[in-house]
Amino acid sequence: MAKDNNNIVIFGASGDLTKRKLIPAFYHLYANGMMPENFTILGVSRTEYTDEAFREKLAAFLIANEKVNEETLARFCQHIYYLSIDPADASKYDQLATRLDVLSVQHDTGHNNLYYLATPPSLYGVIPECLANHNLHDQSNGWKRLIVEKPFGYDTATAESLDKKIHDQFDEHQLYRIDHYLGKETVQNLLVFRFSNGMFEPLWNRNFIDYVEITGAEFLGVEGRGGYYDGSGAVRDMFQNHLLQVLGMVAMEPPAAIRSDSIRDEVTKVMQSFRPLSEADLRNNLVLGQYTGSNVRGEQLLGYREEPGVADDSRTETYIGLKMFVDTWRWNGVPFYVRTGKRLPTRVTEVVIHFKKTPHPVFGANAPENKLVIRIQPDEGILMSFGLKKPGAGFEAKEVSMEFHYQDLKESQLLTAYERLLLDAIKGDSTLFARSDAVKACWEFVEPILQYKEDPDALFGYAAGTWGPEQADELLKRDGREWRYPCKNLTNTEYCEL
Repeated sequence: MAKDNNNIVIFGASGDLTKRKLIPAFYHLYANGMMPENFTILGVSRTEYTDEAFREKLAAFLIANEKVNEETLARFCQHIYYLSIDPADASKYDQLATRLDVLSVQHDTGHNNLYYLATPPSLYGVIPECLANHNLHDQSNGWKRLIVEKPFGYDTATAESLDKKIHDQFDEHQLYRIDHYLGKETVQNLLVFRFSNGMFEPLWNRNFIDYVEITGAEFLGVEGRGGYYDGSGAVRDMFQNHLLQVLGMVAMEPPAAIRSDSIRDEVTKVMQSFRPLSEADLRNNLVLGQYTGSNVRGEQLLGYREEPGVADDSRTETYIGLKMFVDTWRWNGVPFYVRTGKRLPTRVTEVVIHFKKTPHPVFGANAPENKLVIRIQPDEGILMSFGLKKPGAGFEAKEVSMEFHYQDLKESQLLTAYERLLLDAIKGDSTLFARSDAVKACWEFVEPILQYKEDPDALFGYAAGTWGPEQADELLKRDGREWRYPCKNLTNTEYCEL
């Protein structure tokens, strides 16, 4: 349970993020006894609601979409309040300060305030300044923390500008840049899996690993977000933040201690060790794609340029595949193949560690491949493939596997990503939140890609429902390697379920 009583202020509270993600997460934490004894949730937005109307709206959504206990829900809703002001209007923040003073006394929460920016990115620099103008960032009477949703900037320059604006009002230790991928249990388990097992950590280096794959695939298209996505693309939407953060966890050195700064120090060192992309890398090791219309299992799927809100001549990428390197002692010469895309055959995120084949000449090229699959979503778990003797005469080796599924841990309750991250923010644990220097390193690494994708020859088409442009397959084939083609089921690679 989180110990510190506190007020949670959600800016942009009338939007979908609050209704679909934040309030369900807070409810589940409350229902499981993980919230502080005394807390309030104050929604702030321009839309007009009374406290009671706001509670009724959220309760109706929870009843319709979540498993709730009505008595527990009724008690939870008594912690929820609403304030109708324009978050961009600094003159209105005296109302917020007054309301927080009243709630702090009413619920005995002190002046510990957690601010969540569930707003458009254009307000990320505005709201902290407005808070500071009314001393709502001052920690002399209690802690103040600020959660910022992605995207944190649009490129290196805008990220640095935003960082400076926020740091003018809030210190780095008060900032929590949220990336829901890092809240997933299987991402966190990378640390325990690697560093607590003597059988794996000694093999986790260039001497034993041939290459690493990281895949973040989505079957869905832009789903009515064409206007936003057309100004973003796969590089900004998924690659720069989610997948590079996962790569950092895979490739990091053992931290000196299981503490926030120690872990984030090692992740940041990885990002600062990404080999810069040369012009030759961009031409030869990068594949950008955009999905086209296709019939998938009897359903006609639109091409990206046919989606609502997308320009007819859009050159926004919906797929990126990249061969990249981490220039450290541990990983020198080991390629990391990273890909993400929309309208791929299934929704799946996983890391695949491909170990080098045995050098024993008896098996040679026919030696089975040893690989470790760490599935982040769905069917969360771990799959390990290795060789055993094929039944019958001789000593022919056959690839077999052992797997573990998180769903088999019946006695344990897995927190969702938002539940875990919100709980950590209340506790003041920033381990799973991106730090300023890590964000900067990632933007600096992708900057050449952002410039290169303006090249008219940089974009390839791929049919919706396939694994991306054929050039992405060639990226590995020319190295004598191949992608794993994952499915919804961790162990199945024959037929992908949606």
